[in-house]
Amino acid sequence: MDQLKQQLREAAHAHRPDRARILARVERGMAAPAEDGHPHRTVPRTSWLRVAGATAAVAAVLAAGGYTAATVLGTDRPDHVTGTPAAAPLHAEGAVDRHSNEFWAQSNITVTAPRPLTALTVDLRVAQTGGVAGTGHWRTRPAEDFTVSVREEDGALRYTWTLKPGRTAPAGRHVFAGQYNHAEGARSAGADRFTVTATDDSGERTTKSGGFAP
Repeated sequence: MDQLKQQLREAAHAHRPDRARILARVERGMAAPAEDGHPHRTVPRTSWLRVAGATAAVAAVLAAGGYTAATVLGTDRPDHVTGTPAAAPLHAEGAVDRHSNEFWAQSNITVTAPRPLTALTVDLRVAQTGGVAGTGHWRTRPAEDFTVSVREEDGALRYTWTLKPGRTAPAGRHVFAGQYNHAEGARSAGADRFTVTATDDSGERTTKSGGFAP
């Protein structure tokens, strides 16, 4: 008996009804006369067409809206929500280069721009902690795109990079570095500062300031 039940269960799971044949049989059954001699109440074929057409229309509306039956019934969940994320703001940070030593150092300013920049000024202020003297500078953008000034001012060595009019710095990561000698020993960058002022291609102007991590 248990074996028979198992076979019946497996057959039931494997069965896939043929909807077209079922509908045809229903139509034939409703059209045939009943045993009492009175015909069954028939459903005009146009009614079936209306039902089929309405079903197709609902399916089309759902598909156009990006829905599925599972979504409507609450049995399906999207993996993620699509949309246009807000652009990240311009970012700037300062750090003392890891190759600096007890006689010489390099201060790096990294600017990360989410959009092309039509105006950009990067100012580096290296506090005069003893023996600070400029030895050079560089940037990852082409030299001909910037004017650079190096000067001693208000107790600091100052480097300023300015994007030339008509030039553009593309979106992405840009590094500006000032190099200098200093008195022997470990130099503290605690009083060093930077300021970045930028205008992107949408006209938005941003200013970022900060210090230098060791």
